[in-house]
Amino acid sequence: MTAAAAPADLRTAVVGVGYLGRFHAQKYAGVPGSRLVAVVDASAETAQKVGAELGVPGLSDYRELLGKVDAVSIAVPTPLHFAVARTFLENGVHVLVEKPITTTVAEAQELVNLAAAGKLVLQVGHLERFNPAILAAEAMLGKPRFVESHRLAPFKQRGTDVSVVLDLMIHDIDLIQTLVGAPIESIDAVGSSVFSDDLDIANARIRFVGGCVANTTASRVSLKQERKLRIFQDDAYFSIDLQQKILTVIRKKDAATPVESAAQVAIEEQSFDQGDALKVEIEAFLRAIREGSPPVVSGEDGLRALDTAIRIAKLVQAGNAAA
Repeated sequence: MTAAAAPADLRTAVVGVGYLGRFHAQKYAGVPGSRLVAVVDASAETAQKVGAELGVPGLSDYRELLGKVDAVSIAVPTPLHFAVARTFLENGVHVLVEKPITTTVAEAQELVNLAAAGKLVLQVGHLERFNPAILAAEAMLGKPRFVESHRLAPFKQRGTDVSVVLDLMIHDIDLIQTLVGAPIESIDAVGSSVFSDDLDIANARIRFVGGCVANTTASRVSLKQERKLRIFQDDAYFSIDLQQKILTVIRKKDAATPVESAAQVAIEEQSFDQGDALKVEIEAFLRAIREGSPPVVSGEDGLRALDTAIRIAKLVQAGNAAA
C-alpha cells in the first residue's frame, strides 16, 4: 500500500510506552507538525497512565491504530519489533523503530523491502547519530585509520532481552561503519555472560577494506557509565565524549614539521549543550515524511548495523563453545 501525501499535522502514536517509549510519546505531543492521537502498551495500566498524562487514549492493542495514524514510533521489546513494524508498513504507516531494527537480518530485510515498496519512511533509532559532538566531528573527518570505542554501563534488567552487542555495542557499530564508510574485511571478537543468560561484556576488532581498524568494547556490568569514541587519522586525533558532548581535536600546528615538543601541538575542545537528541531524531523522522526525503538513519543502516552485531555475537559464542 502506498502512503498518501503527508498532511500538515501528521497523526502520530507510540507503541510501547515503557521507559523509553514514554519519552517518545512526550516528544510527539510537543513537536510542531505532530498530533499525538494515542499511546499503546501491552500493559493496559501503563497505556492508560501515559495516555492520561498526555491527554490521549491509552490502548492495549496496536492494531486499533490502523487507519487512524500516519506515523508511529515502536518501542516494544526487541523480539516484537518485526511483527509490529511489519503490520504498520503493510498498512501504509511510516515507522520509527527503536534499535536494533529486528532480531534477525531476514526480518530486517523484509521491513526494508516493505518500506521501499510502499514508499514509506523506515527510520531506526540509532540516537547517537544526532549527538552534536558526532555531527561536529563528521564535518572534520578525513580518512580514519584507527577507531576505538568504549560503551560501559552498570547492570540493569531492562535491555537483557538481547545480548550486550545488540543492546549497547550496536550504537558504536553503526557510528563506526558510518564514519569509516568502507566494507568490513574481517572481525575478531570475545565476550562473556556475567549476570544474565546472554553476553554482558564483549569486545570486537573490526578490520575494514582500505586498512582502517576499529576496536569496540561494550559492557553492561561496569561500575561506571562511559560512552567514548576515539578516532585517529593521518593528520589528527579526535576524542569524543558522547555522554558529556565534548569533542577534542589534536593536530600538529604545522603539518609539514615533525613534532618535537607539546608547543607544536594544537588542542581544540568544543563542548555542546546536552540538548534533546530524541526530540531532534523525531523531528528528523517527521521531516523525512513531509519532504519525501531519506531518513538520517535508514532501514538499510539499521540492517547493516544488525548484520555486523549478529556476526560479532556469533563469533563470541563460537569462541566460548570451543573453549
